Amino acid sequence: MMVSAFRIPLSAFEHRPRMTQPLAYLDGRLIPAEQASVPVTDAGFVQGVTVAEQMRTFGGRIFRLKPHLARLARSLKTVGVEPPIPADELARPAEELVAHNHRLLAEGDDLGLSLFVTPGTYPTFAPTGESRPLVGMHTYSLPFHLWAEKYQRGQSLVVTDVRQVPAECWPAELKCRSRMHYYLADRKAREIAPDARALLLDEQGDVVELSTANLVAHFAGEGLVSPPLEKILPGISMSMVAELAQELGLRFSHRRLKPDDLRAADEVMLCSTSPCLLPVVELDGAAIGAKRPGPVYRKLLDAWSRAVGVDIAAQATQFAKR
Repeated sequence: MMVSAFRIPLSAFEHRPRMTQPLAYLDGRLIPAEQASVPVTDAGFVQGVTVAEQMRTFGGRIFRLKPHLARLARSLKTVGVEPPIPADELARPAEELVAHNHRLLAEGDDLGLSLFVTPGTYPTFAPTGESRPLVGMHTYSLPFHLWAEKYQRGQSLVVTDVRQVPAECWPAELKCRSRMHYYLADRKAREIAPDARALLLDEQGDVVELSTANLVAHFAGEGLVSPPLEKILPGISMSMVAELAQELGLRFSHRRLKPDDLRAADEVMLCSTSPCLLPVVELDGAAIGAKRPGPVYRKLLDAWSRAVGVDIAAQATQFAKR
C-alpha cells in the first residue's frame, strides 16, 4: 500500500537562503545545513527504513544524476513509499544545492551528495499524528584520504562468515540503508586484516559485492566479468565500467563467480560512487595477479578520467590532506 503524498510546488525553491555556509534540502526547502535533522521518531531512524542514493560531482556537476533518480524511484516503488515530490523532479533542488555548496570549495575539489527518503514518523511513537514521507539531501566533502593511496597500492579483501541478505528478505536491487550486515562484515574483515574490506558471498557461496562497491574481475580470453545482475545492486558505477569497456574493445559479461575464480583472475577491481575504480591486489592473503594494479585497471581509470574531465587519482591525492 502506497503512503499518501502531497506535492510541493517548485516555486518553494526560488527563495533559497543567500549565504556563504553550506545548505541542505529537507522537506521541500533549501535550509542551512546545520539546521537539517531527522526526528528520532522517524521510521528511517527507528527501523532503518530509508531509501537512499549516494552521488558525487566532477567539476561541480553531479555524475549521472538521472540514472540515480531512476533507481531511487524503483526502490521507492519496492518499499511502497511515494515521496511528496516525484523522484525525477528532485533533479532541480539537487542541482541547486550542489551549485551553492560547490562554490564554497577550493578550486578543483568536488562534493559527495546524499539523497534519502523515509516513510515519515514511526506510528508507535506518534499513533495519532499525521505522517508523511520525508525527503532530504545534503552534501559533504569527499573523504579522499580513505582511498587516495589505493589507486597505486591496491585494496585487500577477505571473506568473513557474514553473508548477503537473501532475496527473500528484500531484492538485491533495493538501494536502502538497512545494511547492518555490511557493517558487521567490514568490522570482521578489519579484525582479520586492519586495512581489508569484506567480500560478501550469498547463501550459495557465490561472490556478490562489497558493502559500498560492485566487483569486476578480468580474465585473459574472457574479458571483464561481474556477478549476475539478479544477485547484486545494479551499480551506476558498474554500468560506467561496462560502457568504458565497450569503448576500449573489452568484453563485459555477467556470470556466477566463486572466491577461487577471483584468486585465479588476472585482475580484480571495485567500482563505486566516490572512488570510481580501485584495484584489488589480495584476497584472503593470496595475491591476485601480480599483486599490484594491472594494465586493464589503468586503462579503465584513465578512460573514466577523460570522460568526466577530472584526473580521478590525482584529485584524490591532491585533496586527501585538505
